[in-house]
Amino acid sequence: MAGNKFSSYHLAAALRRELDPAAALRLFLNPTASATPFRYSLRCYDLIISRLAAARLFPAMESILSRLASSSSSGPRPREQLLCRVISAYGRARLPAAARRAFTHPAFPGPRTARALNTLLHALLACRAPLRDLLAVCRDSGVPPDACTYNILMRAAAASGSLDHARHLFDEMLRRGIAPTVVTFGTLVAALCDAGLLEDAFEMKEVMVMQYDVLPNVYVYTSLMKGLCEKGDVDAAVRLKEEMAGKADLVLDSAVYATLVRALFRVGRKGAVVGLLEEMKGKGIVADRVVYNAMLAGFCEDERDFGAAFAVLDDMQKNGCKADAVSYNTLVAGFCKLGRWRDASELVEDMPRQGCHPDVVTYRMLFGGMCAAGEFLEANQVLDEMVFKGFAPSKDGAQKFVQGIEKEGDVVLLESVLCRLAKVDALVSSGWEKAVSGVLNDPTELRLEKQLDSLRIA
Repeated sequence: MAGNKFSSYHLAAALRRELDPAAALRLFLNPTASATPFRYSLRCYDLIISRLAAARLFPAMESILSRLASSSSSGPRPREQLLCRVISAYGRARLPAAARRAFTHPAFPGPRTARALNTLLHALLACRAPLRDLLAVCRDSGVPPDACTYNILMRAAAASGSLDHARHLFDEMLRRGIAPTVVTFGTLVAALCDAGLLEDAFEMKEVMVMQYDVLPNVYVYTSLMKGLCEKGDVDAAVRLKEEMAGKADLVLDSAVYATLVRALFRVGRKGAVVGLLEEMKGKGIVADRVVYNAMLAGFCEDERDFGAAFAVLDDMQKNGCKADAVSYNTLVAGFCKLGRWRDASELVEDMPRQGCHPDVVTYRMLFGGMCAAGEFLEANQVLDEMVFKGFAPSKDGAQKFVQGIEKEGDVVLLESVLCRLAKVDALVSSGWEKAVSGVLNDPTELRLEKQLDSLRIA
């Protein structure tokens, strides 16, 4: 910049404009051609670390964090908001150990608050860490918990199926004088519904209003509706929807209608779905992917009417609603359950052309459908594609595949399959041992001594 010194202010502006994280990193590392040390502002560190975290360029991000740790020892401290971004990025990447290390990173020397603790707990919950790990983090952090802390812990307890732990945490929350929020009650109501304790769930809905003056939100009502629908009491769920409609502070959304659509299909009342969709349209609620996926599930799983299911896909396209992996996986699963693996395979091949790439669930269902039909050579081709993409079949699917090849006595294919399954850690020990002994008396004839020795069996 002619006539003006390039300062940290200019660098921050340049970093904001640069959308490529790699280019932003180069700019950060070499802001000027001068050999004079550059004085970075906290804003510059904030921008580059946030950009690298969002792009999951974690080694580069850690390098910058180390520089920040050296510079912040004698200068202003970085904001806790930046620490939360780093922890959240590791959580989204399913890297729980890295998230825990970030919580104590020396680049952020200030005392931790409940906000940082809750961010870490949320990241660990996203990584499916067990409740005991989350409780240990709370204990070791020394940070006083707040309502959000307990909400996350209760969600972890509910996710593990431990309703007693969730209730215990609720009681502990009250003993500490922490007021429960609508999220607290929403978590408990959902957990009670999942456990089939609908009476307790409805009682909790009354308690939150009468004792704590907390009004139920859409999530609470939707959880109760789902619970009623699981019991087959669709009429009661519809009445609950009408109760919601009468609340001025609540707005019916597509999730409510999707829940009812799916339930009506399950109880064989497909005809009532049309009226429900008309009502939704009359209220100005646009049918989104959630509603369409509920209809797809109904036609595939309950009606087994694939013509109608594909008509739903066409309708999605016409209305500008893009089908996702869940949409296609519903169709793939339906075909495979009926033994129509060829139709499922053609659909999977067509997915990329429709702008939706198969995920690990897609491949597992197709692989399992082919194995169930005894089409092991076809399943072997799907396995090739899965391994290439870094996907692994389920342990149960892999075992059935190996057993099927064992029965056919294809030694060459068995050798290849064992090695590929081992690469993606999809074998149980009895799987290859039984398969090898079932085909040959001497496993060394398979030329697998080295491979078998190196298998890392789960």
